[in-house]
Amino acid sequence: MSGGDATIEIQLDASHAGWRLDRALAAQVPALSRERLKVLTKAGALTRAGKAVRDPATKVKGDESFVLVVPAPEPAHNEPQEIPLPIVYEDDHLLVVDKPAGLVVHPAAGNRDGTLVNALLHHCGGSLSGIGGVARPGIVHRIDKDTSGLLVVAKHDKAHEGLAKQFADHSIDRRYLAIVSGVPRQAEGSVDAPLARSAQNRKKIAIVAKGKRAVTHWKRLELLNDAALVECRLETGRTHQVRVHMASIGHPLVGDPVYGRGKSAHRKLLNQLDFKRQALHAAHLGFVHPVTKGRLSFDSALPSDMQELFTALGV
Repeated sequence: MSGGDATIEIQLDASHAGWRLDRALAAQVPALSRERLKVLTKAGALTRAGKAVRDPATKVKGDESFVLVVPAPEPAHNEPQEIPLPIVYEDDHLLVVDKPAGLVVHPAAGNRDGTLVNALLHHCGGSLSGIGGVARPGIVHRIDKDTSGLLVVAKHDKAHEGLAKQFADHSIDRRYLAIVSGVPRQAEGSVDAPLARSAQNRKKIAIVAKGKRAVTHWKRLELLNDAALVECRLETGRTHQVRVHMASIGHPLVGDPVYGRGKSAHRKLLNQLDFKRQALHAAHLGFVHPVTKGRLSFDSALPSDMQELFTALGV
């Protein structure tokens, strides 16, 4: 739906009788979310026998035909940029990217271009049908600039809505690999501690009694030299969650410039390796496809810089 207005003919049958109109339309037009269809209907974009139908709550009688005119998505404010992207999966509805460390996900103050969004706008070209009527990729979740790994992105409203719902109800399977400072005594554990912006430093996240609930389940995988490789499974997905939670139990991520306490032995090694980020990688991502309803699962191996760090700490 790009390059001009799209006209969609929609046929509702007897099985839709009694449904709200917006619900029935959403069932027949999977590329558009129910919210987007409501907006279009109220704007007069939906007609029946040549007359506009503007009430998305009206009940369907069954065996009705409609015509929906969907305006071409407005261009995004961000510029498409040709930036190499490791794409591990793509279809008409979404794509999964293996984000390299150092790449910012979304343009913001200080990072107006050179981001994942700029790269996706170039890669997807005319295949983005738009999120909320704008030709932009649907960023459902983010990964810190200096964290590497798997990220799912929606191409249209319906996919965005379906993925967002899974993130909201915590049914997405997300597992991170982290190299932490020190060796946890227990083989595994959980941290259930609410997170919010720090009152002392707004750039930091802290454990705050009235913050949003955050739960991280961790498991020790490999013992290293005064360090360990751990897997962290996220029950929730708060900003800096793994970094803050692991630091809170005395095992900050190696190389973390914000929450790490940088033991001297690690600082020396990090300088030798020129390792300048937190040792955190989004290694596994699993979810239900928002359109086809099939289960998708992806894994990403440790990137070369973390593998090098892991090897050096194992000596």
